[in-house]
Amino acid sequence: MNTAFIHVKISPMPWDTVFLGVLSFLGFIIAYNTYGKFLSQRIFRLDKRAEVPSKSLRDEQDYVPTRKEIVFGHHFTSISGLGPIVGPAIGIIWGWVPAMLWVVFGSIFLGAVHDLGSLVVSLRNQGQSLGEIAGKLVSPRVGYLFLFIIFFELWIVIAIFALIIAILFQMYPTAVFPIWMEIPIAMWLGYMIYRKKSSPMGVSIVALILMYATILVGTYLLPPLKLPSLGGFSSIEIWMFILLLYCYIASTLPVWRLLQPRDFINSHELMVLLFFLFLGLLFSRPPIVAPALQLHPAGAPSLYPFLFVVIACGAISGFHSLVSSGVSSKQLESENHAQFVGYGGMLMEGVLSVLVLAAVMGGIGLGVKTKAGLLTGSAAWQHLYFSWQAASGLNAKISAFVTGSVNMLASLHIPRELSATLLGVFLVSFAATTLDSATRIQRYVIAELSKDTRLNFLSYRHPATLAAVLSALLLAFIQKGGRGAIVLWPLFGTVNQLLAGLALLVITLYLIKRKIRAIYTFLPFLFMVIMTGWALLLNIKRFYYTRIWHLFFMGE
Repeated sequence: MNTAFIHVKISPMPWDTVFLGVLSFLGFIIAYNTYGKFLSQRIFRLDKRAEVPSKSLRDEQDYVPTRKEIVFGHHFTSISGLGPIVGPAIGIIWGWVPAMLWVVFGSIFLGAVHDLGSLVVSLRNQGQSLGEIAGKLVSPRVGYLFLFIIFFELWIVIAIFALIIAILFQMYPTAVFPIWMEIPIAMWLGYMIYRKKSSPMGVSIVALILMYATILVGTYLLPPLKLPSLGGFSSIEIWMFILLLYCYIASTLPVWRLLQPRDFINSHELMVLLFFLFLGLLFSRPPIVAPALQLHPAGAPSLYPFLFVVIACGAISGFHSLVSSGVSSKQLESENHAQFVGYGGMLMEGVLSVLVLAAVMGGIGLGVKTKAGLLTGSAAWQHLYFSWQAASGLNAKISAFVTGSVNMLASLHIPRELSATLLGVFLVSFAATTLDSATRIQRYVIAELSKDTRLNFLSYRHPATLAAVLSALLLAFIQKGGRGAIVLWPLFGTVNQLLAGLALLVITLYLIKRKIRAIYTFLPFLFMVIMTGWALLLNIKRFYYTRIWHLFFMGE
């Protein structure tokens, strides 16, 4: 008997996925209004009268007082990216029960606490990053170490996401036109809100309608847009050059001109998609076809501790602390809005992850086309998840989510071609948000490091952004095809979760210094450090035995 596929199976019922989805959403709502409110009022003691960096340091460039719903949109789309999709889409290989439990309870008791705390601590320290704050709370040496870890993570993120978006452009060529049309639409939106003082909700709805019009044009009126190879560079490499140039421009523009309004549109786009996915879930009522628990999938690492590293953004992610302390803290117009943006933003990401799990544990079973014909039920799921190698690639993760989602949307009579474009635009939009937000945050990190090391010329906006973009470009092109960051990608998961643990440590020390009960941040810190340290040691051992020396020494 092949023990690789021994798993616990629960007889599926048509309402299983619907029941789990509704129960999870209710849990998030209750958590926001109970635990989130408790943390905000009793632990972090948010004060709407407190001075905030967006007003005290207002420069109309990075520090801009902004309405909470706009900051929420910018924050939510920045922390989301592809993380809450690809993590759950592969983590379910160990079974839907551990994946669902980690997403729901991880979001409520770890991720949302981490995001809220990072935001509040930065708000009360002039919008500085947690690395800079760590230097004050512990020692300058710890601060430097924290900043270098942040730099390393963002270095990989910028290079790898430029590659991912370029690949997605090839996978979904009908999404190319609407993606680039987001830029003029977003700049018009920013102009109307900040210069013409129009109602944000009214003009954002107009912008959203324009966005969906471009999707229809890209799907039905224009041919699929594909770049040819040019000058010895592949189309993927050319897209990467274009994307990194865009990052430079977007990250040096005032935040209200492009990033903020574009992410506001993206947040509306996501809400619409989540609504339709939920309707698709209700109408299709897919039975659960994934195993409830599968301890030994073929070729996969152990469930413990790797579930807590693979599913990061859907439960807790160190990258979120960079967004909270690097971008959002510079825009909140009131400290009292931190619960809505920080705690609420993480719970909304949890909602997205739950719908992703519904798509891959149920939606896939509605039908997967193969060379041998149409597979349904458990056979369809096993076709995509028969081994770790089959499920862990980017194409596999994206394809599993898209297949399950298109199946559910088909119950609403949405044409599959249009569904694929909608999902393609969704995927690229959020990957692009992560890319340019990471570039902007990297600019802040380089500026902070340059001040601490007296390289003052790098503290200015354009030199710091140029350093961020060129360093990522160098990493990407140390390997043919712009795939250099893939060399370091196996370290990203543990580095990201280590960063989450360090962020929780800084938040805990901040609370202790103010003589406030820190148990609510200390326990998540302890859990993340143990799980991440365990995973890192197992990875280092694997790198040693497989003689992947560059990862072995960097992991050390």
